[in-house]
Amino acid sequence: MADFTSGFWNWYIAIITILSIAGCGLLLWSQSTHKVAPDSDGTTGHVWDENLKELNTPMPRWWMWLFYITIVFSLAYLVLYPGLGTYKGTLGWQSSGEYKEELAKASTEYGPLFAKYAKQDLPTVAADPQAQEIGERLFLTYCAQCHGSDARGNKGYPNLTDKDWLHGGTPDDIKKTILAGRTGMMPPMASAIGSDKDVEAVAHYVRSLSGLTTDPIKTHFGKSKFAACIACHGAGGTGNTMMGAPNLADKTWLYGGSEETIMETIRKGRTNTMPAFAEFLGEDKVHVVAAYVWSLSNEPKALAAK
Repeated sequence: MADFTSGFWNWYIAIITILSIAGCGLLLWSQSTHKVAPDSDGTTGHVWDENLKELNTPMPRWWMWLFYITIVFSLAYLVLYPGLGTYKGTLGWQSSGEYKEELAKASTEYGPLFAKYAKQDLPTVAADPQAQEIGERLFLTYCAQCHGSDARGNKGYPNLTDKDWLHGGTPDDIKKTILAGRTGMMPPMASAIGSDKDVEAVAHYVRSLSGLTTDPIKTHFGKSKFAACIACHGAGGTGNTMMGAPNLADKTWLYGGSEETIMETIRKGRTNTMPAFAEFLGEDKVHVVAAYVWSLSNEPKALAAK
């Protein structure tokens, strides 16, 4: 990374930019001063495809001056605004500064509303129609890229509308997940289980836990080999939310429940990362998002009324 953060690239960008503008100006000047002596028929004498002749008609002067104006404008812009490496411009304008100003304005306008919701528990917030609208918009902005606009997830991204939770589905668990993020890691287990046939047998046993079609003989031998997986998934394969180990005995599959997919998971392992939003959104906004996510698999109005 040091190669990309050294002072060399600052000068590289600045010099290339200035030379490009100067080159455009030089080309424009050369074309406006160079005269081609016309032939008697008013052409330059160049002929293509037997009869296509290039007329000796110069570019209109007003058009030429428009090009000169764009060059002057670009130079003035580079003096006032950032564009030459790390040079910040005489005005000191930055897109990040404008973004921070917008955030500060939004915080002033909407901060009290988020603060009000932050004092309420998540089921109560989830039952508030306005909070639900805000939470949905925040979800679509920051979460839909992975979990989908309908929150039903995709391969490798959990479905948030069912009752299956890797790290627990209580309001506090969901909020903690959004605030601090999660990192799930399934290590490669082929060497611990044994041969490739043993891996296949374990895959059949795992499929049998959720009632999928399996080979009875392979399932029988796979059960004993599954002992290498008990530390995380438990003796019955029901998982462990404290570790983020998925329940293998239900019909929910994060990567798919085919024999080939399960064997691939055993051989290569899986790694998933849910980014932390505490610093990016702040706890008050996360509180509203968590309430919305919790409501996707619960009945907020009925529970809040109890």
